[in-house]
Amino acid sequence: MAQPDNQSKRFFESLSGAGKSIAVLTSGGDAQGMNAAVRAVVRMGIYVGAKVYFIREGYQGMVDGGEENIKEASWESVSSMLQMGGTVIGSARCKEFRSHEGRLKAAHNLVQRGITNLCVIGGDGSLTGANLFREEWSGLLEELVQQGLVDEDAVQKYSALHIVGMVGSIDNDFCGTDMTIGTDSALHRIIEVVDAIMTTAQSHQRTFVLEVMGRHCGYLALVSALACGADWVLIPEMPPEDGWEEKMCQKLSANRAGMKRLNIIIVAEGAIDCNNKPITTDHVKDLVVRCLGFDTRVTILGHVQRGGTPSAFDRILASRMGVEAVIALLETTANTPACVVSLCGNQAVRLPLMECVQMTQEVQKAMDEKKFEEAVKLRGRSFENNLRTYKLLAHRKLESELPHSNFNIAVLNVGAPAAGMNAAVRSAVRVGISEGHKMFAVNDGFEGFYKGQIKEIKWADVGGWTGQGGSLLGTKRTLPAKHVEKIAEQMRAHNINALLVIGGFEAYLGLMELLEARGKYDEFCVPMVMVPATVSNNVPGSDLSIGADTALNAITDTCDRIKQSASGTKRRVFIIETMGGYCGYLASVGGLAAGADAAYIYEEPFDIRDLQSNVEHLTEKMKGAIQRGLVLRNENSNENYTTDFIYQLYSEEGRGVFDCRKNVLGHMQQGGAPSPFDRNFGTKISAKAMLWLTKKMNETFRQGRVFANTEDTCCLLGMRRRALVFQPVVQLKDETDFVHRIPKEQWWLKLRPLMKILAKYKTSYDVSDSGQLEHVVRNIRPKESDPSGAM
Repeated sequence: MAQPDNQSKRFFESLSGAGKSIAVLTSGGDAQGMNAAVRAVVRMGIYVGAKVYFIREGYQGMVDGGEENIKEASWESVSSMLQMGGTVIGSARCKEFRSHEGRLKAAHNLVQRGITNLCVIGGDGSLTGANLFREEWSGLLEELVQQGLVDEDAVQKYSALHIVGMVGSIDNDFCGTDMTIGTDSALHRIIEVVDAIMTTAQSHQRTFVLEVMGRHCGYLALVSALACGADWVLIPEMPPEDGWEEKMCQKLSANRAGMKRLNIIIVAEGAIDCNNKPITTDHVKDLVVRCLGFDTRVTILGHVQRGGTPSAFDRILASRMGVEAVIALLETTANTPACVVSLCGNQAVRLPLMECVQMTQEVQKAMDEKKFEEAVKLRGRSFENNLRTYKLLAHRKLESELPHSNFNIAVLNVGAPAAGMNAAVRSAVRVGISEGHKMFAVNDGFEGFYKGQIKEIKWADVGGWTGQGGSLLGTKRTLPAKHVEKIAEQMRAHNINALLVIGGFEAYLGLMELLEARGKYDEFCVPMVMVPATVSNNVPGSDLSIGADTALNAITDTCDRIKQSASGTKRRVFIIETMGGYCGYLASVGGLAAGADAAYIYEEPFDIRDLQSNVEHLTEKMKGAIQRGLVLRNENSNENYTTDFIYQLYSEEGRGVFDCRKNVLGHMQQGGAPSPFDRNFGTKISAKAMLWLTKKMNETFRQGRVFANTEDTCCLLGMRRRALVFQPVVQLKDETDFVHRIPKEQWWLKLRPLMKILAKYKTSYDVSDSGQLEHVVRNIRPKESDPSGAM
C-alpha cells in the first residue's frame, strides 16, 4: 500500500481520530442510500484512526446495549453494502428513548465503550432526540455516578457528547438541505411506475390517479408530476382553490379533446383542500368518473417508494455526507452546537441542527394556520421553483390570456444525444408559448438549420416528451462555421429573433462561431443561449449537464450486475471502460457510486508504477475477505495504457490470487429513459433560459426589430456551485482546453480522494473545502440560485 505523503500527514495531524470512538446509527423510517452513508462513516472513521461502532436497530439498540446491538465495525464489515437498499444495521422507532430512564440507559451503554461521537442518520424526530440527548449528557453522567454505574474519571474523560446528523428521508421534508438521502431513489421508483402505467393507460384511454408518499410534504408528488408531465397534482403545501374539481375536469377533458389518450393525476398522501380536509385518491377517482365518465383507476405506490437499490445520486450524496460527518465530528469542540450535514447546490455545508428542525416545524405550523404561501417559501427556493415551473408548463393559457410578442424563437439540439434533451425542448416550447412567442423546432442541429428543416412547434406537439430518451428533434455534430450564410438565410426567412441551443461541446463551439458571424451577418445579432446537455459533462461554465445523471445510473446499475455475476465464484477483478472523451467525470463519479477500487482518467496522469501499485493494493485486499474488485477506465485516459493493456496487466500480476474480466459499456450510457434528476434539471434550466431570452429580446427591441450584438446576449446557462448562472461564452474561452474538449478546472476532481479513501488507499484530502458551520437563512440563495443540480 502506498505510504501517506506529506499532505496526508498534515491531514492526519490536523484531523487525527486516534483515541476517539464514533458510533453510527440509522433511526426512524429507512431510506435508500443510508447504507452508503454508514459505509462512508465507518471507512472514513477507520481511515483517520478512530474506533467505529455500529448501533443496530437505532435508538432501541442504544438503550438495550449488549454486544449484538453496539458492535465495533471493521473495514470489511461494510463491503457490498453500497448497492443495498434500506439499512442493514436496522432501524426502529423507540418509545423508551423518549423517556429520561431510556436515555440514562443509552448514556451508560455509550460510556462503557468510550463513545462520545454520534453520527445519526434519520429524520427530524431522530435528530431532535439526538440533540436532547446531547443537552442532557452531563446530567445523565452525574446520575450514573450517583448510582455507582460509572466513576468520576469517566465523567471527566467523556464529559461532552458530540452529534452530527445526516438527513435520511425519502420525503425531502427537512429544511436546510436541497436533497435528503433517499429522495432521488424514491423518485426513481415513482417514475418507473408512472412510465409503465402510461403505456397501459394509453392503450385503454384511461385516467390514472396515483398516490405517492409525503404525509406532510409534497416534494415527491410535485417533482414526479414535473418529471412525467402529469395533468394535475395535489400537494399539502398548496391546496387547490375552491372549485378546483370543475377546473381539473375541464383540464382533463381539454387534454382528451387534444388527442391525448391518457390522463395522469398525482396525489400526495397528505393532500388537503383549502379547509384542511384530506383529498383522497378515491375522492378524485369518483369525481372524474362522475363528471367525465372516463375509465379511471387508482394506484397507491406505498412502500415500493422506500425499496430497491439506491440511485447513483443517493450513493454519491450519502458517501460525501458520511465523510463530511466524520470530519465535522473531529473538528467539533465542547461549544460547537450539534450540526447537520446538508447539501446546497453541489456544495456540502454544515448547519446548526436545531435551526433546521425549527424551520421544518414552522412549515407544518404555517400549513395548520392555512398560511400556505408562507409554507411554500419556508420549504426553500428549490421547492418554490418546482411549483412555479409546474404551473407554467402544465396549465395552458387561453389564446386571449397570452401576451402577443410577435417574437419567433428557434430551438435545436446539437452534438450527441443525451437523456433529458426532450424534457428541455418540451419545457422551452411551452414556456415560449406561455410568453406569447411563436416557437420553431430545428431538426438535426445546425445541419438541419442550413438545409431548412425548420417548422413551427405547438403546445400539444411536445406532449409526453419528458420521459423519452435520445433526441426527438434529431441531433448532429455538424458545426455552423461553413454554413453561416445559409443559416443566416433561414434565420431571415423565418424571422428568428432568438436561439436556444441544447447540447454538448459542439453546441458550445457552435455558439461561439455564430457569435463571430455577427460581424458579417445581422441575422445573428439576436439573443442566443446554450443549455448544456451531454453525458460527458465536459462543457465549460457548468458543473453539471443534462444527461450525465442518467449515464451515471446506467454505469452504476451495470457495475452492480457485473459485480454480482462474480458472487459465489473465485476472487475476480472487473476492468470497465466508460465514455466521456477526455473528461473523467463518468469514470470518477461512477467509480464513487459503484464502489470502485480505482478509476483511470486523463485529468490525473498515471504511469506503470501507479498501475503496479494498484494491482498490489488489490492483491492485498483479495487475500483477505474481499471477493470482488472494480476498476474503471475513461476511454481516452491514456493512449498507451488501453483497456486491453490494463486487463492483461491485472490478469498477469494477479495470477493465483484473482482472475480478470473486462467490459466496454459503450453507447448504453447514452440510451434509456432519462432519470428523474435529468428530467427535472432539463425542465427547469430550459424554462429559465426561455425567460432570459424573453427579457433580452424585450431589452434589445428597437426600430421594429431585435438587435443584440453585445457579449452578454450570447450566453451559456450553467450550474455553478450553488447557483444557475448566465455566462457570456466569450468569457469562457480562457477556462477551456479546446484540444481535449474539457474545462481547465473541474469541481468533481475534489471527489476523487473520497473514492480512494473509501477503497482503502492512503491519500491527501483537502479539508479546506469542507463545509463550515453556516446559519439557516430564509431565501439564503441569490436570485439565480436553483439547486436542481444538487450534486
